[in-house]
Amino acid sequence: MAVEGDWPSRVVVAPDSFKGSASSPQVARAITRGMASVLPWAHFEQVPMADGGEGTAEAVVEAAAGRWVEAVVTGPLGEPVKARLGLVDGGQTAVVEMAQASGLTLVPPHRRDPRVTTTYGTGQLIRVALDRGVRRIVVALGGSATVDGGAGMARALGARFLDEHGHELGPGGGDLVRLARVDVSGLDPRLARCEVLAACDVFNPLTGPEGAAAVYGPQKGASPEAVQLLEQGLKRLAAVLKRDLGVSVEHLPGAGAAGGLGAGLVAFCGARLESGVELVMRAVRLRERLAGAHLVVTGEGQLDRQTPYGKTVAGVGRLARELNIPAVALCGSLAAGVDSQVLSACGLVGAVACVSRPMTLEQAVAGTLEMLEEAAQRLACLALGLARAGCWGVRQPAG
Repeated sequence: MAVEGDWPSRVVVAPDSFKGSASSPQVARAITRGMASVLPWAHFEQVPMADGGEGTAEAVVEAAAGRWVEAVVTGPLGEPVKARLGLVDGGQTAVVEMAQASGLTLVPPHRRDPRVTTTYGTGQLIRVALDRGVRRIVVALGGSATVDGGAGMARALGARFLDEHGHELGPGGGDLVRLARVDVSGLDPRLARCEVLAACDVFNPLTGPEGAAAVYGPQKGASPEAVQLLEQGLKRLAAVLKRDLGVSVEHLPGAGAAGGLGAGLVAFCGARLESGVELVMRAVRLRERLAGAHLVVTGEGQLDRQTPYGKTVAGVGRLARELNIPAVALCGSLAAGVDSQVLSACGLVGAVACVSRPMTLEQAVAGTLEMLEEAAQRLACLALGLARAGCWGVRQPAG
């Protein structure tokens, strides 16, 4: 039977951020504080995680002891914004988070309109990375305010998008319906000498009922009429890219990520689309850091039926299961429909919601870290009680 000082003596805490309320390092620290108050003998290793969305650059740079480069770039509405990119591997790899330059949080709710928002600033960050002489660029695609198919990003790198009269199109996805020709004669030649990876947290195609406009346009402020216009523009973009560049992106899984930025990175930068969580797990060496662990605790703002499809919780949970280590999720809330099948698909043995009493969304966001710490205490008490009863800890940890 497990007793104090025996199980769990090593816990790995590897959560995502709670978007809009706490970063992944903040979440990891709150969980550790709560559990350590119940399990003072245990060793806790914090591994902040991400899946290609907001927080990806922070997770990778912190894990790799990298450094930051700041720049002023064009925001999604054409106004200047301060952004940063990370440099790791001795400056050979840059981590660009598109949300830094083209993210939804940069646009006030009353001004959100993906017909006009642009990824131009993301392209400028890529140019900053190229100016630093990097050999590899990782672009994290989550959290966008845009549905421009990456056209703004490509413009910042020297591409031109022309109408039938040879005039430049305007910014945003709304003007893509007038696209007649793409000119890449001025595209930055340094891209050909640099490996580009696109870290995706979703794998939607560019167009169609599961595409960038239909699924994510409304979340970014698009009306039903605007969604139709954006869909037509993305279809036009895909057709022109296939004709002018010989690149087929319309049905490519992940091409619809970040409002079609995935497609743009493939077409103009030769990017390879990858699962963001898999990429981050490699970058932070999660497999090696799980060796010898008795318990893994992960988490995200809301665990729902989409979590098994490329999200951090599922990536961490499945790796833990592969290594025969029990994994539990601490989440802000558990959505309707989350059942044992969803948990199993995520590699989890259980999940705990932080919100334990009725409250408004504003109250929940403001009290996230306090509630996380309390939920972590409850989880630790449960784990310890089960261990003492001989019901948990029967798996032998890997390593």
